[in-house]
Amino acid sequence: MPQSRNFSIIVFASLSLQLAVSAGQCRGDYGRAAAMGRNTVVERVDEVIEVILCPPPDIQEPKDVFPALDRYKFSCSYPQFLPGMACHGSGDDPEVRVLKLHDNDHQDTTLYRLTKGFVLHFRLGPSLFGRIVSVYSNHPASADEEFCRDKYRLLPWQSDSKIIDDTSIFVEIPIVRAGSFRYYFTHSEGQDPNPRGSGYFVVDPTLSRGTNNEVIGMDCLVSQTVLAKCLGPLDQWERRLEVARNTGYNMVHFTPVQFLVFEQELGASNSAYSLSNQLRLNPAFQNSDGSPATIEDLARLIKKMRDEWKVLSVCDIVLNHSANESPWLQEHPECGYNLVNSPHLRPAYLLDRLIDHLSRDMLAGRWRDRGLGEDVTEEGHLAIIRDLMHGEYLPRVRLHEFYQCDPAVLCDQFGTLCAKAGAAEWSDQRPCSAGQLRLMPDPRGVRFGRKVDLQLAKRIFYKDGAGLDHAKDQLRRRLMELNEQAAGVVQGHLGAAVENIISGVRYERLADHGPKLRGLTWKTPLAAPYFTTLDGSKSLEVQRSLEQEEAIAFGPDACHLMAHNGWVMGDDPLSDFARPGCDVYLRRELIAWGDCIKLRYGNRPDDCPFLWQHMRRYCEQVARVFHGVRLDNCHSTPIHVAEYMLDAARKIRPDLYLVAELFTNNDRTDNLFVNRLGINSLIREAMSAGNSHELGRLVYLYGGEPVGSFLKPHIRPLAPARSHAIFMDLTHDNPCPVTTRSPLDALPSAALVYMACCAAGSNRGYDELVPHHINVVSETRLYNSWGGGGSGQVDVDSGVIRGKQVLSKLHYEMGRMGFTQVYVDQVTPDIVTITRHNPVNHQSYVLCAHTAFGQPQNLWTPDGIKALRIQGTVAEVVFEARVVPRDGRPLHLEDIERSGTYINGVNQYRVDIRENFEIEKSSMLTHRIENDYTVMDYTDFPPGSVFALRIAPCPVAVGAVEKLRCIVYELTRFSASTDVEHIISRLTLADMNRIIYRCDQEERDEGRGWAAYDVPNFGPLVYSGLQSVMSLMADIRVKNDLGHPLCENLRQGNWLMDCVVGRLRLEPNTMELANWLDDTFQYIKQIPRYLVPAYFDATVLGVYVHLLNSTWRQMARFVREGSEFTKDLAMGSIQMGGLVHSSPLPEISANLAPPRPASWTRPDGKQGQACVSLCAGLPHFSTGYMRNWGRDTFIALRGLFIITGRHVEARYIILAYAGCLRHGLIPNLLDGGKNSRFNCRDAVWWWLYCIQEYVRLVPGGVSILQDKVSRLFPTDDSPPLETGEVEHPLHDVIQEALQRHFEGLSFRERNAGFQIDRDMSDQGFNNQIGVNMETGFVFGGNVHNCGTWMDKMGSSEHAGNKGKPATPRDGSAVELVGLSRATVGWLAKLHKGGKYPYEGVTKTDEQGTYVGWKWEEWAERIDKNFEKLFYIHHVPHPEFEPVPELINVRGMYKDSHCASQFWADYQLRCNFPIAMVAAPEMFNPHHVWTALETADRLLVGPLGMRTLAECDWAYDGIYNVDDDGTDPKKAHGFSYHNGPEWVWPMGFYLRARLHFAPIIGGPALLQATISKVKHIISKHYVQLSDSVWRSLPELTNANGEYCRFSCQAQAWSMGCILEVLYDIKQLEEQYKGKVQVLPPATVAE
Repeated sequence: MPQSRNFSIIVFASLSLQLAVSAGQCRGDYGRAAAMGRNTVVERVDEVIEVILCPPPDIQEPKDVFPALDRYKFSCSYPQFLPGMACHGSGDDPEVRVLKLHDNDHQDTTLYRLTKGFVLHFRLGPSLFGRIVSVYSNHPASADEEFCRDKYRLLPWQSDSKIIDDTSIFVEIPIVRAGSFRYYFTHSEGQDPNPRGSGYFVVDPTLSRGTNNEVIGMDCLVSQTVLAKCLGPLDQWERRLEVARNTGYNMVHFTPVQFLVFEQELGASNSAYSLSNQLRLNPAFQNSDGSPATIEDLARLIKKMRDEWKVLSVCDIVLNHSANESPWLQEHPECGYNLVNSPHLRPAYLLDRLIDHLSRDMLAGRWRDRGLGEDVTEEGHLAIIRDLMHGEYLPRVRLHEFYQCDPAVLCDQFGTLCAKAGAAEWSDQRPCSAGQLRLMPDPRGVRFGRKVDLQLAKRIFYKDGAGLDHAKDQLRRRLMELNEQAAGVVQGHLGAAVENIISGVRYERLADHGPKLRGLTWKTPLAAPYFTTLDGSKSLEVQRSLEQEEAIAFGPDACHLMAHNGWVMGDDPLSDFARPGCDVYLRRELIAWGDCIKLRYGNRPDDCPFLWQHMRRYCEQVARVFHGVRLDNCHSTPIHVAEYMLDAARKIRPDLYLVAELFTNNDRTDNLFVNRLGINSLIREAMSAGNSHELGRLVYLYGGEPVGSFLKPHIRPLAPARSHAIFMDLTHDNPCPVTTRSPLDALPSAALVYMACCAAGSNRGYDELVPHHINVVSETRLYNSWGGGGSGQVDVDSGVIRGKQVLSKLHYEMGRMGFTQVYVDQVTPDIVTITRHNPVNHQSYVLCAHTAFGQPQNLWTPDGIKALRIQGTVAEVVFEARVVPRDGRPLHLEDIERSGTYINGVNQYRVDIRENFEIEKSSMLTHRIENDYTVMDYTDFPPGSVFALRIAPCPVAVGAVEKLRCIVYELTRFSASTDVEHIISRLTLADMNRIIYRCDQEERDEGRGWAAYDVPNFGPLVYSGLQSVMSLMADIRVKNDLGHPLCENLRQGNWLMDCVVGRLRLEPNTMELANWLDDTFQYIKQIPRYLVPAYFDATVLGVYVHLLNSTWRQMARFVREGSEFTKDLAMGSIQMGGLVHSSPLPEISANLAPPRPASWTRPDGKQGQACVSLCAGLPHFSTGYMRNWGRDTFIALRGLFIITGRHVEARYIILAYAGCLRHGLIPNLLDGGKNSRFNCRDAVWWWLYCIQEYVRLVPGGVSILQDKVSRLFPTDDSPPLETGEVEHPLHDVIQEALQRHFEGLSFRERNAGFQIDRDMSDQGFNNQIGVNMETGFVFGGNVHNCGTWMDKMGSSEHAGNKGKPATPRDGSAVELVGLSRATVGWLAKLHKGGKYPYEGVTKTDEQGTYVGWKWEEWAERIDKNFEKLFYIHHVPHPEFEPVPELINVRGMYKDSHCASQFWADYQLRCNFPIAMVAAPEMFNPHHVWTALETADRLLVGPLGMRTLAECDWAYDGIYNVDDDGTDPKKAHGFSYHNGPEWVWPMGFYLRARLHFAPIIGGPALLQATISKVKHIISKHYVQLSDSVWRSLPELTNANGEYCRFSCQAQAWSMGCILEVLYDIKQLEEQYKGKVQVLPPATVAE
């Protein structure tokens, strides 16, 4: 869906008022509601999400439309409010779900559910950044297009920002069809044509009923299962089905009724699921007058049920077996697993016959003398059977021979092969041994039919063509070994088979919980047969020898000996247990269904054409008549077969409702079936719960959200889902609860089931209290009809029907009206309370049930039930009901009278029920009012009792919510006319720093008593501003983690709200916003406490989004119209740039041309200029003298201030530092200016580089050269002067810096000693800096100090590194050569253009000779010498390598030239790319690319660059300040710049690659480089998104590992990575049409 820009705005969650049972009711250990959230694990998403908001009808579209944001996107859609509410909204916004794609992420077992009308967006996850990704899906492009599972279309990419990058592009699928759909994607990386990721999404059908096609949601369904065979003649079905209608069911599930035009018959077993002809209607359904019932008659009834009764219908389909008597199986035996197409089953067949022979022998009395008669009646009989099987029967069939070979035959074949061998056949000399020779399966299934690889045998035993007889002997011995091994394996299988036979006999004939069969007949065999026989039911009567049985297995009738179906406990449902190589039948592991044949489909329709066509017609016919299907035995149905059949059914009925039973015991396997088949609901059984606590857990598990949940946006991540459930109080496979539990439990347990936020269901007979299992096989009686309660009839007073009527109505209404939030409270071991809450209309239903899982000892209310506390008012008692004995005594089994004609229930119980009355008239509860709570005590609530209440919010809460809705709606409008936008529009970016960020140290620095908020049981937040709250809420909101300590803190009190307001009231600029928030928070304080987290989040989020919008609106187009990633990085400008009391900039000239700094009243009351300073990093470098570092400031300034459009602040910072120039240097530590330390050589060059970039990038930026600079130190020895005493234009200050370097400078730091540096040695305070007159390189420093950014000074006396710099880098550091070359080249151009007054530098040398260099000369001198003195070639160049023994890496640029530690020049460090970016002119492009590839191999880490190659002797990748050991390389963090991976150099490395790629390889290499760069910075995107600081760190340890001593938010890290994105955009514009920005956008099949 293309996103319209005319109203693309940033909005947040729709307001959904949520009221429910108060937190005081939270007594259970699940449900968790306000006390704890559902811990659903989902992928983290960003703080806010975007939507296109259609303006409501009564709101004019604003003229001032704010730009859409990427990252901070949320949706706004307002539900229809209660009458009288002031807010109104549009419900037309589409629901959008966003799924991020990740490389090598195949989610076939992850379930994603969607609804028609939704829009699915796919976006790139970080692992795909930089790749050309193509996304495909088989979801049709339109509702009219036919679905084809194998037809995929390429989805076109779109972008939601004008400046495109990987975080802004998406593809979309409007969801127009129900069913199962797949997506996959490929990308350009590598040549692998296979998908790099894939998954499924399941779209629920739209179900409708009635003549007006009223839509009914799946959560509204209430289904009843009926055995079709028990409905009688078709013309009697209606009055029997009226029972379901009148009980309140809106769906009926029929067991199979198979149909076409003629009749249908069931298999001889009478099983409802053993079908003899899937295409004929059961003849038992003929009408009462004997006339045939047709499929048209059935279809008319189903239509009447839908249109007039508003009852939908579902019917079973059975795909994995057919009845033994199926005539089409006799005509097409290839459709089953028979002994011709599956000869590997012959041993299992013979074992099956062996058991039959044992049974015949028992009946003949053959083993009576051994103690075994005609039946099995005691455990000792089982031991006799075991002995007989092993000693008498199994030896007779020698089943191991089917798994063995004939050594004589194979040896003869081997001899023939060897005799024919030619010379060429001896060329294969691959090593092999006798152990490699294995018996291979025999496709014929005969005795001694196994083979071996004779070619392999020849290589093993007949080497060099000599000794054939010897070779045959060796082969023979090996074959005999293999036969022995095979016999041992088969013996193990047969041992297992015997034990499985005995276990089955024990269960069926001896176990108390078994059926206790008696006698041996064809209906009650000793063991269930695994195969059909030619004799059918007379198999025990036919006398046939085992030899004859085996002959039949190989004879012409073997195709009619077919394997029965069944199920295997614990088996892989995706595997075929009858396949070759599977021993399930031989080991007797199958729980067989002796009345049906397992169908053999093969892999595709061509493998068995008749079967595929026959079953397809079957499925199509079911879909024509019924609204849904239940896939019987889904876990045993070949999944590819079910896919095919269901696709055919959906072509007939696109909105087919698919229900299935799955018993895989694995959620991932369940999801695979759900995904591939498009299952809409899985059957879940309440009878699996052994007590009320477990039943309550299942109610919570199968649907709904916790009460008090966070608000959901219309655009949000597509989260993994749990399969939708149809929760059954009883299925037709379950035993009857009337006798296993208690009749009293029928209504309470059903009531709990019906409170689940999913579909509900029951089995016919449950409501009528039928006291036995209605067996799908053996039941022959008919259901009762609806009537007056006479014979064969039931009415509203039968069983618990009256109670079910009320529950069905309640369940439907809760689903229809959106009561989607659930809370479960275990009051006592038998009493459970469930709340269903509507987050839109604020009402709740509270149901309480007193269960009776066992026969209760007493029928009265237990003592000590804790009172029920409801925050709100009881609008009405929906109902009170209880199950009571009619004669006052409980049910006894001897009282049950079982009808021979009808399926009757017990009549000893009735339901007493009252509906819709005031709480004052309750007979079960008394109530009282305590403040805003209604407190109810249980008075008459014995087992079998249930009540339900409708709860309305209290008036105070309603008023507060009405105000909050108006406020939140105003926040979503984003019009300049709203109050909040008026307030926020007046805020500066410095104000944004205070409101959104400010770490704890910055907050404490003001001395006002404020600090970052400390959340109990969690800890202090990292920021005092809103960002910390929003960072936490981003995760909490998505996971709905209401149990998080922050949520608990919000529920417990108003401290956080007061903190937010209080700190903003400290400053005049933020006072107005503080007052607005305070007014809003007053309303939040009036609503129930369990709702506070949601409303606090909604309000603060709305303000937060406005703040972000306003922030980006004040920045450059690159940010304002940029992508999510760009905006995230640009926020580093706000994080790091602020007004800090203890770290002011030196005041700049009052004579400055406008604009001039505003004034600022500091916390101490003093007036100052409001010039933001740029801190180096948080939290360590945030305040005091440690905040403002010259080098750090100007490394970060270009990225954070210049390219983001903060030109005024950048100008002030440049001029403020210019005022501190001394000795030709810019301060290392600013400390307000007057206390500056001049102990670095590089800050001045970074300052000059920033001025150069300011002039180049800022419109009119060259005017800064004329700006007045107020000098603190006009001479080296002058004391600090007051502002304005001495002023120079900036170009003079620049010239002074360069002139002093050219002349050379030597000085000792002022106040040298312990007072300014407690670790530096005395010599380290001496500084000597200059320019080499031969090379033009700047140089400086000595072995005792460290004047570049690698400035770690040793401090461990214990390890002996105190006072020793870890990285002196004296001499000419490579990046300073590059930065100086950039400066002089720039000045040459400026001077030539008349914009800089000086043509060069001059000096008088030691001999008194005048020396002058023009800027061009200086640049040329550097260019002439740089490559030959810095580059180390791949191959030795002796003329440039005076000490080749120091070279341990080639194809690199040295780190320095002429260092005192001569070996330091040759260390591979991460500094040379800086020079490449600053001064590319001085590099050989081919050398550059070689060096960058070397760096890629040896220096590039996940986030940062290694500061020293790992192969260097000095390398140590771990920075640990606490290390107090004796290793001087490590102690006290000495390795700071000798291995740990720093983030900011990565920016220059990537920018260097981008710059030189088109020079080396044109657009093609540039395209590849952009892809590579995007892939690398994807890790920065992840770090930025996941960090609680929402920033990038200073450094990491080796391989990107977290370093706890690093700043977690660093200015130059953010700025330098942002510069990479800026360069990519510039290059994409420069090479437009030659470099691909988006993946292919064409739509293709």
